[in-house]
Order: sequence, then C-alpha cells, then structure tokens
Amino acid sequence: MAIKDDKQLYRRIQEQDQAALEALYDKYEKLLFSFALKMVQHPQAAEEVVQEVMLKLWRGTGHYDDTKGKFSSWLLTMTRNTAIDQIRKQNKQEVHLTNEWEPGDSGTRVEDMIEWKEQGETLKKAIRTLKKEQIEIVELFYFKGYSQKKIAEKTNLPLGTIKGRIRLALKHLRQELSVERGTQL
Repeated sequence: MAIKDDKQLYRRIQEQDQAALEALYDKYEKLLFSFALKMVQHPQAAEEVVQEVMLKLWRGTGHYDDTKGKFSSWLLTMTRNTAIDQIRKQNKQEVHLTNEWEPGDSGTRVEDMIEWKEQGETLKKAIRTLKKEQIEIVELFYFKGYSQKKIAEKTNLPLGTIKGRIRLALKHLRQELSVERGTQL
C-alpha cells in the first residue's frame, strides 16, 4: 500500500483497514518511540506506549479533528498522555521530559520537525509570560505528569487554588498564543 496522507490513513483505520494501520505505524513508529522514551526512560516501556497508542487508534479511542491541528501533533499528544498513564500506573512520581527534545531520525519530514520546534519555542516564550507560581503549576501538571491533587500536596496549596491557577494559566497562554499567531482563539 502506498503511503497516503494521514487523514486518509486515519479514515481507513476507522474502517478497520489493517494495511492503513501498518502504514501509519511505519510512518510514525520511530518518532513516537523516541518521544515516549524521553518520558518513560526505558526502551521496553516506550515500545509498550507506542503499541498502546496504535491499539487506541485501532479501537477508535479518541477522535482526530483536523480543524484543531495537525495529525502528527494529535498523535504525539496521545503518546504523551499514554506515557503519563503508564508512569502513573507504575506509581512513579514524575515524568522526565527534557526541554530540548529532538525527534532524531524518525523519518519525519524536515518541515514537520521545523514546525514542531517552532511551536515549542512559541510555547516556551508564552510560558515565560506567566506568573512564577503559574509556571510552576503548569510545569508540574503538563510536563511532569503530576495530578492536580499531587500538585496540591507537593505545594501545600488547596486543590481549588491549583485548579484556578491552571485555568488562569491556560487562559493567559491561549491569549499569548493567539497574539503570537495573529489570530483570536
């Protein structure tokens, strides 16, 4: 089967086309594996994350909406969430992400890697505009995989305060990113 665009492959997977799943796996396996490995810190666990993501695709767990972004970004988000779930199940305290993640030799187009890096830089710039206490909460929640309850325990703050800071930080980030893109979100 010739590799088709991601939307076509995704649609065919929804119709239980095994060849489409294999094509998507071949296209993204290295990228997803290297991303998962940065989080779970163990090759076998990273392989399990990738397999779980592929199973989720096959079962139709989650839904890709092309109006909300690129398929590869959605797939990486699904991988991140699956890795965090796996780490939490193993009762680990923290997800280890470096700020300098590089996809490496993933077979991904150079344009996609450049876009990924530019989006990362834009997000880092927006995060730096947050208040110090919001940055800490955002890092714990989104980049280290802590639950809101764990953040409340770690920071000795009420759970409601944590939820409020995350909500306000996200609102601020949306505004910053819409200004950066020149659009209104």
